Amino acid sequence: MLMIRLARFGKKKMPSYRVVVTDKRRPRNGRLVEIVGTYNPLTKPAELRLDAARTKHWLSCGAQPSDTVRSFLRNQKIA
Repeated sequence: MLMIRLARFGKKKMPSYRVVVTDKRRPRNGRLVEIVGTYNPLTKPAELRLDAARTKHWLSCGAQPSDTVRSFLRNQKIA
């Protein structure tokens, strides 16, 4: 099953995240299908960039968002 979730990257103590589409069984930063956005929690306010068209495409293909990504989608009024 495909999942839309966060993958962490960045330096130690300075997290930044990619919103990725990946297989649910893969590790957090393992092989991914596509990057559909970024999230930077260190800026005030936190910066979120999502490709709405690609996110809708993957949702229509059956990808399930994680709880955090689901809240992002609600705030962005994508799903």
